Amino acid sequence: MTEKVAIITAASQGMGAECARVLAARGYKLVLMSRSAEIQTVASSLSATAVQGDVTNLADLERLVNTAMEQYGRVDALVNNTGHPPKGDLLDLTDEDWHIGLDLVLLNTVRLARLVVPIMEQQGNGAIINISTFGAKEPSLSFPISSSLRASLSAFTRLFTERYAKTGIRMNSVLPGFIDSYTIDEATRTTIPMQRSGTVKEIAETVAFLLSDEASYITGQNLCVDGGLTRGL
Repeated sequence: MTEKVAIITAASQGMGAECARVLAARGYKLVLMSRSAEIQTVASSLSATAVQGDVTNLADLERLVNTAMEQYGRVDALVNNTGHPPKGDLLDLTDEDWHIGLDLVLLNTVRLARLVVPIMEQQGNGAIINISTFGAKEPSLSFPISSSLRASLSAFTRLFTERYAKTGIRMNSVLPGFIDSYTIDEATRTTIPMQRSGTVKEIAETVAFLLSDEASYITGQNLCVDGGLTRGL
């Protein structure tokens, strides 16, 4: 078959669902996963395959990749999207909170890479996008677990590139700012140089570009899509 096949996690709403819509419009065959039963509705609307499961559960991730291979026989693209880890005051967060975050933010990416990289190596190419957050570059006490572990995800993205770029497999991370899938207050809006939230469509179009052949020489990058919010160089 000639169509490209993409796996997208946390695809029942928000950025994940919009990524699915944008990639479907570009001709991708999709295998979508979410904990929510709403994934069935999203998948049905896009003629996609739905897998209900949890990105923190290895057996669910194995079932997701196996489904893609059984259905289409290949995996060209992987979009690692997740929910949000626990928030709280820095030292009030428990060990359990940190372990939940580790599974949700970092280990899901590592585990899925272990599953799809052998497939992509056999194909001779592939692209992986991790949807992260601007907090990976500018940590915030408002979300300490996310900031810490998504910074680790940025490091993993670089390490992955050092190891696998020569095989034709690319990995990049997209770091959204404040996005319109949730409401922000006026004080937050005024901190954004563009004076508005980003849209889920803007994130999805960035993901689609980074997965495309037009981005074939872009890998190992942690790209802020935040309206100028991130000040660090």
